Amino acid sequence: MLIGKYINRYYLQFGIYFLIGLIALVVCDIFQLYIPEFLGDIVDLIDDGMNTQNIEKILELVIYTIVIAFVMFLSRVIWRLTLFKASTGIEADLRHKMFLKSERLSQTYYHNEKVGNILSWFTSDLESINEFFGWGTIMLVDALFMSLLVIVKMFILDWLITIVAIIPICLIFVWGMIVEKFMTLKWENRQKALDNVYDFSQESFTGIRVIKAFVKETQQLHAFAKIARKNQEVNVDFARFSVISDVCIQIIIAIITCIIIGVGGYLVLSAFQGNPVTIGDYAINLSNGDLITFVGYFESLVWPLIAFGQIFVMRSRAGASLKRITRFLDQDEDIQNPTNAITLKEPNGKITFKNFSFKYPNANIEALNDINLTINPGETIGIIGKIGSGKSTLVNSLLHLYNIEKGTIFIDDVDLMDLDLTSLRDTIAMVPQDNFLYSDTISSNIAFCDENLSMEKIIESAKFADVDDNIQGFPKGYETVSGERGVSLSGGQKQRISIARAYIKDAPIMILDDSVSAVDMKTEETILENIKNYRKDKTTILIASRVSTVMHLDKIIVLDDGKLEAFDSHENLMKTSPTYKRMVYLQELEKELGGTN
Repeated sequence: MLIGKYINRYYLQFGIYFLIGLIALVVCDIFQLYIPEFLGDIVDLIDDGMNTQNIEKILELVIYTIVIAFVMFLSRVIWRLTLFKASTGIEADLRHKMFLKSERLSQTYYHNEKVGNILSWFTSDLESINEFFGWGTIMLVDALFMSLLVIVKMFILDWLITIVAIIPICLIFVWGMIVEKFMTLKWENRQKALDNVYDFSQESFTGIRVIKAFVKETQQLHAFAKIARKNQEVNVDFARFSVISDVCIQIIIAIITCIIIGVGGYLVLSAFQGNPVTIGDYAINLSNGDLITFVGYFESLVWPLIAFGQIFVMRSRAGASLKRITRFLDQDEDIQNPTNAITLKEPNGKITFKNFSFKYPNANIEALNDINLTINPGETIGIIGKIGSGKSTLVNSLLHLYNIEKGTIFIDDVDLMDLDLTSLRDTIAMVPQDNFLYSDTISSNIAFCDENLSMEKIIESAKFADVDDNIQGFPKGYETVSGERGVSLSGGQKQRISIARAYIKDAPIMILDDSVSAVDMKTEETILENIKNYRKDKTTILIASRVSTVMHLDKIIVLDDGKLEAFDSHENLMKTSPTYKRMVYLQELEKELGGTN
């Protein structure tokens, strides 16, 4: 039995399936034990002589055997349907809980944990738990109930041979307890090695363009071979130990079988010769049929004996996997809805920073320091600064992706840390810097916020981002599949589809994080003009690396090494901000040099 705080409730939730399955399994075991009895009776009847009466009894026993076979078939169908439905349901429910947990975990967790490890928890570890609740339950019932029932039947038939057989059977229990500890350790090592394979594969597939661009296919192949070889060694070690465990059990079973046949044969022969073995006043009169029945009982006991060995291995695997899953589900959720969270009913897009400072987890220096500014509703704001000056950090803090100090950021004069997470994030439409697209149709990517949006609205958003002509040029138009992470699209197309996806949300606040860097100047001007015309009453924040992108906006935030150097219009910044003036100068110089070539 597997016990854990995330597992215990399933015994009640799927209790009816387990109950029906166990009843069917027990019925199958009970009826199965009639077959050795019938075979023994048939042998005795044949020894007695093939007269009319004995032939009728034999035919009657054959009919009983067929009926029992049908009952066993029916009960096996029932326990397979119920027990495997329960085990699959447990795996599915656990995977659902893990997925919901993964959505609630903060960015900090994914900075520290490798994706390959998480994939392993969602696949092989859950499969181990499924296996234990399915086949493990069957083995446990057979190992306990059927073995007990068989031993009782064997005692009734002949207690001497039964005692002789039971003594070596105890070795299986001792061996199983020893094996379980070693198998748990080896299974954990196996899962860690598999984590490394998952992680390396995920990184390689994600960065396949870089690998090809730098002609590093051979190097990556050798690196993967090294990791795969380590995984192979650990798996072979695990398989070797598992096979040795099974072989030891099979040897014990073979020894017991030889003992039963040897001792039983001697007792039958003695009784046949008229000199039955006598112990005290008890004479053992064992017939051929009795020996056949006894051997049949033991053959019925072989599977439970094997199951004893298997269940120790299976439980050790499931226990190790459950520990890993429990560790994941027990992770602290840094980002949580505040108590008595406030919902923004009619947000207007006002943003206020008051002495806002921010430092990433495990970082030694502050990414942003003492930011004070107010963005009024309906303003279009640019953010500019050198690489690493904190531009993306400033806008990401608005989404509550990290916990911040209370009283430092306000949305519509409400403290961001008091806001309901769903309400806050519904207020903001974000175009992230990496322009992530799902492997789906372009229309589905644009309508990601609401799959029920009309095609007219999707096309309108694409026109806003000046990407409609490109999409219409594809053979399948808006039904074109973008490929994984938008691999079939150019950088500029991905950026503009991401802009369309954010625009269609029609949020009071829209953030574009360096989202026009891959488009030409004409397309950039079109997008900026559309922002001015279609979002004039809504707040828009645009991070850019080119001064030309932000110079015509209402105001511009200039960041320098995480500090707010200036927040004003282009004209005033040319007078007051050294960083801004230098960026303007360098970009004008770049244009002049470019023009001379």
